[in-house]
Parts: sequence; C-alpha cells; structure tokens
Amino acid sequence: MLTAIQARYRKLVFLTWFLTLDLIMFGAFVRLTDSGLGCPDWPGCYGHLSPLGASGHIEQALESMPYGPVSAGKAWIEMIHRYAGTLLGMMIIGIVYMAWRHRRVLGQTPRLASVVLVAVCIQGAFGAWTVTHRLMPLVVSVHLVLGMSLLALITWLAAREKPHDPVPAAARHYLPWMVIGLITLFVQLALGGWVSTNYAALACMDFPTCHGQWMPPMDFSAGYSLVRGLGLLPSGDMISQEALTAIHWTHRNFALLVFAILGVLGWRLRHFSGLAGPARLLLVLLAAQLLTGLTTIFFQWPLVIAVLHNGGAAGLTLVCVTLLLRVSRAGKASKIPL
Repeated sequence: MLTAIQARYRKLVFLTWFLTLDLIMFGAFVRLTDSGLGCPDWPGCYGHLSPLGASGHIEQALESMPYGPVSAGKAWIEMIHRYAGTLLGMMIIGIVYMAWRHRRVLGQTPRLASVVLVAVCIQGAFGAWTVTHRLMPLVVSVHLVLGMSLLALITWLAAREKPHDPVPAAARHYLPWMVIGLITLFVQLALGGWVSTNYAALACMDFPTCHGQWMPPMDFSAGYSLVRGLGLLPSGDMISQEALTAIHWTHRNFALLVFAILGVLGWRLRHFSGLAGPARLLLVLLAAQLLTGLTTIFFQWPLVIAVLHNGGAAGLTLVCVTLLLRVSRAGKASKIPL
C-alpha cells in the first residue's frame, strides 16, 4: 500500500506528465498560428508581465505591420505558453525536491528526476532563443525535439510509477528493436520539425507522388542548410520551392521506415502480457498519424488537423517510451528503482 508521500509524489509526477503533453500540443498551436513572435522580447511582453501592460506597444506594432507577427491575440497565445512553461518548471522542481528528500521512502534514486530538471532548463533556454533569434528554423526545430525529449523523460518517470502485468522474459528479445524504433521516431520528429519550422507542409500538394512525380526537382543542400534565417538561404536569398520540396519529400518518405519498424513492433508486442495495451495503442496512433498527415495535405493544412498531427507525434513518443521501459524490465518485477 502506498504511503502518503508516495501517493503525493505519484500525483505530482502524473500531473507534470499531463502538463508536459498539453504544453507540447499548445506549443504546436503557437507555431502554427504564427504566434511565436507575438511578444518579440523575453521573458515578458515588451517588458511587461502580460499583454495587458503592453497594449500600447502591440497597437503600434499592429499599425505598422497589420499582417505582421504581433497582435493582441498572438501576444496572449505566446504568453500563455510561457506561463505554462514556467508552471511546468516549478512542478519539476517539486518533483526533484521530493525525489531527493524522500528517496528512501520512494525506494528509488533521484537521478532521473535531476536529469528532467536539467532538460527543462535547457528547453527553457531554447524557448528564449526561439524569440531572440527571430524563429530561426534550427533553433525552433531543436526546441521542438527537446520538448519531445522532455516528454520522453517524464514519461519514463511516470511509467515506472504505474504498475502493470508482469512482462514475460521472452519480450526482452525485442529490446534492441525498441531502441532502434525510438531512435528512428526521433529522427522523424526532427524531420517533421524541420518541415513545420520552414513552412514546407504544403510543398507537395499531391500523394503519393509529389508534383506528379516520384522524384520531383529538389534542392537538398539548400533545404537542409542549417544556419539561416526563416524563409531565407545562408546567402540571404529567399528559399526556393525546390528546397521546400526536398524538406517535405524527405519527411514523407522517411515516415515509411518509421511505420514499418513501429508497425511490426506493435503487431508483435501485442501478444505479450503487460505490453498488449500500449502495443495496440501504438498501432492506433500510427494509423491516426497517417490519416492526419494525409488530411493536412489534401485539405491544405487546417489548423486543428495540424495540431493533432503534432499531438500524434507526442503520443507515439510516450507509447514507445512506455514500451521500451517495460521491455527492458521483462522478466522482472513491475517496479524497480532506477
């Protein structure tokens, strides 16, 4: 039976996990609504704690650029994202405090909780650089991947607190494949982030071909030049359609490898006790991700579908991490100190 301290710690971990998932979804909403520069300074909004105090600055920016990145709505979207990020950081500090102070009662070392704290600090730094570097694609993409990495760490933290049916030792045979699957997924997340931050989602408007061709004209060197501004090449010229096509085409076709690896793993692991639930969820999420990806193309990037596509990527991350943890403990007790 759980002690009061263990119960409080578990609740805090799961609330933090839930907020992290929500924050990733809301971060996608910030990016897809072009609200990343709604408040073009950091950490406040034109030096104020909220857009209310910055209303005069926002009105001036809106008058000078009616279709620019600043508006009252975008400022609130951006600041709510920052407020939620601050709350997340405070909750993780609480987790670390409890993990260290009550490590004997909790029966586990606080190492993982400490790693999560370091990760959220790095993530916060990249959040600030996203603004100060004016949505530079490389910075925004790293910010996205780090957000998914933070979700993976907190999922591991939460998953080891959740009891489950014992996993047969035979399932450990799939451990290397789960590692490969998770690595492949994160490569795809990085490619997807690069598509999003370069606004290349509609670079190919048909499927399965692109511009009616299996291999359309593409400029990979320009598309994957990392150090450059948004919508620009390192030379300062506007990014070409061929470069955007290369970005989109790569993400679309690498998805085939991800679906093959994770699909086979989900199909095989669904037969094991302790793995059946997340394995079936993995298959469902893969199908949903395919549907939202195709819908994004055919309906020209509707906001709700695009946010759901980002949420599907987060869902795949948390399911794969859960499976990895359980497979790594196959044949052992359902909870061990980590």
